[in-house]
Amino acid sequence: MTIRVRLLIRGRVQGVGYRWFARDAAAGMGVAGWVRNLPDGRVEIEAEAAPATVAAFIRELQTGLPFARIDEVQRSGINPQGEKSFEIH
Repeated sequence: MTIRVRLLIRGRVQGVGYRWFARDAAAGMGVAGWVRNLPDGRVEIEAEAAPATVAAFIRELQTGLPFARIDEVQRSGINPQGEKSFEIH
């Protein structure tokens, strides 16, 4: 079973390499989707994989980059798209 989530991440997540960190973490875990900066300072991510993999990816996003600070992660479920790679937009 594959799920897809949309994440809106608020904190110090722009200008610290967060998108590249997310891309590398996704590649290492087999997560498909994309990441992009938003004009309001948040980062938006869509991630698609097995439920346990998505949960592990979210945990990594919350703790893995020492220069970032995560204040809030909003999560919503969306329909899987069948993507096979993870891109920076």
